[in-house]
Amino acid sequence: MRHNHISAYFFSLVFLFLAGPVLSQEPPAAMQDSLADREKFGLRVGADVSKLLRTALQDDYSGFEVLGDYRVYKNYYAAAELGNESIGYAEDNISITSRGSYIKLGADYNAYENWTGMENLIFVGARYGFSSFTQDVEEYQIYTTNPFFEPDIRSETIEYSGLTANWIELIAGIKVEVLNNLFLSFNLQLKRRLFQTAPNNFDNLTIPGFNRTYDDSNIGVGYGYTISYLIPFYKK
Repeated sequence: MRHNHISAYFFSLVFLFLAGPVLSQEPPAAMQDSLADREKFGLRVGADVSKLLRTALQDDYSGFEVLGDYRVYKNYYAAAELGNESIGYAEDNISITSRGSYIKLGADYNAYENWTGMENLIFVGARYGFSSFTQDVEEYQIYTTNPFFEPDIRSETIEYSGLTANWIELIAGIKVEVLNNLFLSFNLQLKRRLFQTAPNNFDNLTIPGFNRTYDDSNIGVGYGYTISYLIPFYKK
């Protein structure tokens, strides 16, 4: 056994002696370029899988969202989302459905330092969102303080069209490259409503792209599970 260790040690020294001059030589310029840390720049496009799952599982919801980002600098990305939603909501005295389209524009910053050859992201970003939608009141109860009468519940549909809303949102999430150029992502969104047009006699209870609203706050939240594919234009 000792003889084997001495032999292995001897052959290691011989290998290092012979290979040293070769390893110490500077590779040609073309080889240096091929070995350089070159990262992909291009357009990443995809869809929000969570909205498709909600469409399949929830009776009062349908929607889809397509999204994309473009790498403009090492850690900076221009980003956009475009979608359409139908969101139902019911309380004790009212039932409504909001239908419409929205667009969100902004930018992301990747705070993750990848190893060579990796393209994963831990990102934060900001968006400006705009929605154009219709709100249908499908059922409502006439308010009264007199307990003598039975509740007066109306089932007629009243449509309020031409409604709009805009907001800003902060977004944070991760993108993981599971296959070559194919990414899975999860993100959380914190939104603040800036302006809205609402029906005369009540507020917008849901807004496509913004989600649920509240009487005493302009804050909203959201989330997304996405799958996307990177179309590389060049390496840099």
